[in-house]
Amino acid sequence: MNKVVLITGASRGIGAATARLAAERGYAACVNYQQNVAAAETVVREIKAAGGIANEIRADVSVESEVVQMFQQIDKTFGSLTALVNCAGLVEKQTRIEEINAARLHRTFSTNVTGSFLCAREAIHRMSTKRGGIGGAIERSSSVKSVNPMTPREDPEPASSESHPDRGRRVARGHLVCGQRLICADTRRPRDGRPPPGDC
Repeated sequence: MNKVVLITGASRGIGAATARLAAERGYAACVNYQQNVAAAETVVREIKAAGGIANEIRADVSVESEVVQMFQQIDKTFGSLTALVNCAGLVEKQTRIEEINAARLHRTFSTNVTGSFLCAREAIHRMSTKRGGIGGAIERSSSVKSVNPMTPREDPEPASSESHPDRGRRVARGHLVCGQRLICADTRRPRDGRPPPGDC
């Protein structure tokens, strides 16, 4: 059986490194990007040059229709998804709390929170044994900023799942059952949480 992983925000940084490592370990890597197609193509080219399997796929994870289309494209190209790594995240320029507006919060939460849950939903539809899948893994990766305490000069964006991996684990835990595994990690303190047994 082929192993297929989708890595969101994989054109650079943690996402790109994850895609390369996954390909080295035998996964067909779906390299998601939103704007930087050249960077995504570079990651895919490097993976293929090393003997791996990969393709780039554009989607804005904050837009539900684009997330659905992305997963449908993966279905057609590679077949059943076996892993999802949510690396896509938006970090705005740091500012004072009293200078934050609703548009800034909407942009951040749409990508960092809504996007992660939309992707997790689509992955669960395909991987859950309750839905006829064979199980799989979902990971949420974030930067070291996620474990820094909030200061008066920082905004409340650490309330997003990117900044609080444990929060995402608690919210999703009740749903990731029947052969699935949720891994919540940041670059400084990796965490691996397994969901409790549940009825399939």
